[in-house]
Amino acid sequence: MRMVARCVRGLEPALGTEILRTGSATIDWIGHREVGFRTSTDTPSGNGDGRVRLRTADDVLLLARRQDDVGPHKSDLAALAEMARAVDLEELARERRARGGPAGFGGIEISASFLGRRTYNRYDIEDAVGRVLAERAGVPYHARRHGEPAPPGHSGWRLTLDGAHATLLLRLGRRPAHRRAYKDATVAGTLHPPVAAAMAQAAELRPGQRVLDPCCGAGTLLIEAHHTVPGTTLLGFDLDPAARRAARLNAGPLPVTVERGDAGALPVADRSIDRVLCNPPWGEQVDAGGRLAGHPERRWRELARVLTDEGRAIVLLPEARGLGHALSLGLAPVHVQQLSLFGSRPLLVRLERPRDRGRARARRQAQANNGGARPLAVRTPPAQES
Repeated sequence: MRMVARCVRGLEPALGTEILRTGSATIDWIGHREVGFRTSTDTPSGNGDGRVRLRTADDVLLLARRQDDVGPHKSDLAALAEMARAVDLEELARERRARGGPAGFGGIEISASFLGRRTYNRYDIEDAVGRVLAERAGVPYHARRHGEPAPPGHSGWRLTLDGAHATLLLRLGRRPAHRRAYKDATVAGTLHPPVAAAMAQAAELRPGQRVLDPCCGAGTLLIEAHHTVPGTTLLGFDLDPAARRAARLNAGPLPVTVERGDAGALPVADRSIDRVLCNPPWGEQVDAGGRLAGHPERRWRELARVLTDEGRAIVLLPEARGLGHALSLGLAPVHVQQLSLFGSRPLLVRLERPRDRGRARARRQAQANNGGARPLAVRTPPAQES
């Protein structure tokens, strides 16, 4: 069955990699915010139950129909209505059910988007296609034109016009993939879960590693790290008590430790952290507090201090300015990816220490002589500077 996974702009490579790592899918195309792929209902995602689980995806959908894009005039909407009449609704319903989705359609809700100048708007597109689908399925059509949410049970459809193709899609699940069941609590500046998942995957986590989020907010990065690779030690700090409460609530029974801590003076020992995942305050929704207030460069000093020789940091930044501080402290940016996220253009940056193989080998030998134990030592932070 042909499928399409939608994502944040800039995460297409990460999403494509995640799809291939399932071991049961092949990619047909990578386009603007989407990856088209094929998979069987036998073993997608390696779980054997027909479900497709992609944590870097905003949505996972069945490909209902794909054809050449239509013209820019309102009269061209008739071609989209014909496209809806050609959809095999029975086959789509069977495929969605086989992959763990809901049975039937209940109702029709469709979200449209397009690139380029057109004499019609997104709601005109939605009405042209949604009314035909609803009539054929014998269910109500919910127009999004007035901004009211669809009643429960409506199936979610999506139509994209990208200048080359018109693509009609049916959502696999009851809700978009980016809506995580664990996210019961949120705070200002909370991270979009698929972006957090991409950061966790970029960290190349391994069981037994110690993973730190120095300003953990609602805990999204640490929770996604657990779902990416279980068996790591997850530690989050935040100065905001509301954020700490939200993180603990969202983590629930997961092995995530959340404590009060200042990202500019972390209460952990030198060279004791294998991976850092961090979405620091940008000063837009959340201002930096504690020792970072007025001195954001101090975050780099702390990351350089706590990371092991073979450590790695994955950081989401609003701009490249400031990376010079990381370089001066021995943290080299080895990969930078720009995203498009809710009107901003942040950078997903991977930083590592320059390889010193002799020193790393000696450190590993010392650990082996000590039984391999490297306790997560906690230190007392220095007194607050005046």
